[in-house]
Amino acid sequence: MAQSQIRTIEQLTVDTSGFALVKEWAKNSKNKAEFLAADKVKARETLYNLQVTTRSPMGAITFFNGGILIDNGWIRILGSGNDKLNRSIASWNKGKTISKFGEQPKYLLVADDVVGGMYAINAGGLGTDMGKMYYFAPESLAWEALDLTYSDFLNFCFNGDVKGFYKDFHWEGWEKDIIKVIGDQAFSFMPFLWTKEGTDLNKVSKKPVPIEEVYSLNTKFQMALKH
Repeated sequence: MAQSQIRTIEQLTVDTSGFALVKEWAKNSKNKAEFLAADKVKARETLYNLQVTTRSPMGAITFFNGGILIDNGWIRILGSGNDKLNRSIASWNKGKTISKFGEQPKYLLVADDVVGGMYAINAGGLGTDMGKMYYFAPESLAWEALDLTYSDFLNFCFNGDVKGFYKDFHWEGWEKDIIKVIGDQAFSFMPFLWTKEGTDLNKVSKKPVPIEEVYSLNTKFQMALKH
């Protein structure tokens, strides 16, 4: 992703085999997976800014999809953006993990969920396991190593025990509540999930707010708690 190695969109899309892989993994998906249509112009722009080839699953999702919604949008895998997921993987990282396109991030945000959790690929800023996935847990405000590659993560989303992973985040009526949440929103909880008072999700208040707001607040609290 260094500036001197910027590749053209034609170079990035020579090999599209990554999308065949993703479709194969999702073909008999145990979990509901909704592939969102991509806008061709936005797809080209996002892939160019991301500088990942379509030979990779991430590049393929970016170029061929606006994103993927898992379990009615509980998890949102970022692509090039869509009305249902109105942000691209490149635009979401700008101002967070990078200040401008072409920079090498310390980690790359690739997906998130309705409770404010974030998924990222480690590029050196989260640990020594380069290329592995991490989860920013809203109940601890800490990055947790998942020991998964991005491809492993996709397989988990399609066929893994997603409900089991999130069992502590399921409150009474959660399945109806998340239908109201769009792809650029997440729930705001009060009291916060990382407080003692916020451990019982059936007792906390919850409302959908812009996910930018949730990310910003969690980041500020994370920094404050470190000090």
